[in-house]
Amino acid sequence: MYVRIFSPIGTTSSFWRSLHHDSCSFIRRSMASHSPDTTRFDFLVVGGGSGGLAGARRAAELGANAAVIESHKLGGTCNVICMCFQVMWNAAVHAEYMHDHSDYGFSVENFKFNWETLKAKRDAYVSRLNQIYRNNLDRAKVQFIQGYARFTDDPQPTVEVNGKRYTAPHILIATGGQPSVLSEDEVPGANLGITSDGFFQLKTLPKRTVIVGAGYIAVEMAGILSTLGSKTSLIIRQTGVLRNFDAFISANCTKELQNNGIDLWKNSQVKRVSKTDRGLEVTIVSKDPEKKIDEEKISTIEEVDCLLWAIGRIPNTSGMNISNVGVDIDERGHITVDEFQNTSRPGVYAVGDVCGKALLTPVAIAAGRKLAHRLFEDKKDSKLDYSSIPTVVFSHPPIGTVGLTEEEALKINGKENVKVYKTSFTPMYHAITSRKSPCIMKLVCVGKEEKVVGLHMQGIGCDEMLQGFAVAIKMGATKADFDNTVAIHPTSSEEFVTMR
Repeated sequence: MYVRIFSPIGTTSSFWRSLHHDSCSFIRRSMASHSPDTTRFDFLVVGGGSGGLAGARRAAELGANAAVIESHKLGGTCNVICMCFQVMWNAAVHAEYMHDHSDYGFSVENFKFNWETLKAKRDAYVSRLNQIYRNNLDRAKVQFIQGYARFTDDPQPTVEVNGKRYTAPHILIATGGQPSVLSEDEVPGANLGITSDGFFQLKTLPKRTVIVGAGYIAVEMAGILSTLGSKTSLIIRQTGVLRNFDAFISANCTKELQNNGIDLWKNSQVKRVSKTDRGLEVTIVSKDPEKKIDEEKISTIEEVDCLLWAIGRIPNTSGMNISNVGVDIDERGHITVDEFQNTSRPGVYAVGDVCGKALLTPVAIAAGRKLAHRLFEDKKDSKLDYSSIPTVVFSHPPIGTVGLTEEEALKINGKENVKVYKTSFTPMYHAITSRKSPCIMKLVCVGKEEKVVGLHMQGIGCDEMLQGFAVAIKMGATKADFDNTVAIHPTSSEEFVTMR
């Protein structure tokens, strides 16, 4: 039996929460009499990452009796990737600035970097975060259940954890994803490499690193390791990195990687990996796309300390017995959801990376909270707007992007309705440094009113610049709105309001 209560017009949210909580308590008591071995909640979340935690806490704030099931540490991918990467990126930025000290009049000789010190501080910080996540659940009165959840074949969606069963009228799957790995059949010796998870277990800075991949994780890790002193090679299948980004950004980031001393292997793939007494030996096959003859060149990188696979991520759906509840998944294992995060099974929802769309921590958090408001505050239209989501890549220098790429705008609106403004300049920071790194910017506008539908940039400070511009674009700003805004001088961001 499941009763859904809708808030009458004019009912205050506090009254609704009280009514909802009392009614759900009655439902739980009456249902428990039929299945005493199953613990029941109003809201059951499978996955303790950012999306699951945000959804559970917001549901609890709205009066729901909620629980979170997690098999590993609380925090999910964000705890492993985002926060750890940010610490490592900050360290790499310090290294960059150290190279510029003499240009600014500082005498810094024989400075040394200690990987072990950084790792210890970073790991301690992440441990504190784990405890903070747990404390937040306790304060919100959300029950935490440690273990792997697997759906049973009960008529009502139910999961089993460590031999105990749990159910709820609303179950959220927020299990996230994990790094993709190649099998030994695909690449002999592939298991000699590590993924982004293994990167954070490295006890020392590798002297020689090979990274495979062209996405943001590969780009970020290549920048960090190279800047901190590891001789780094990046193996990519095509001619550029970040191919899903605007071509302006992709081309510039590819060039910056090379300018920063990263050995870029274009149109290449790893053929095999072997272990020697001097480290790993990575054999690479490369093709020249401009040659008509399908000719392959075989090369070898020797004495490799660390081979790092950054070839994408896969959803954490295997082993959950999702088929038992009739939840549809796509060919890659992602859970299929509609615009309201509903799966194909009523009462079962999914948010975050497990859905395969906009794989970003803030997206999962926002979607989880929107879902909680729809389910427990009767906000029937509460859903996340997936358009114009700002994204930052912590490359060197960082990338900021929001909205449509030029290619997407042309495809949607036609060439005659799209106008692009772009610029490239040397940031003032580099005015007196021997090391130079340009800043590039692009605005993509559509229609007679020149509505700004895309903004893309790479350069010093672009990570922090983006948020404010993203608000303007979300509100529908036009090029005239940008032009009518007084510039802040001297800054890089002023270029966006002075473009001609």
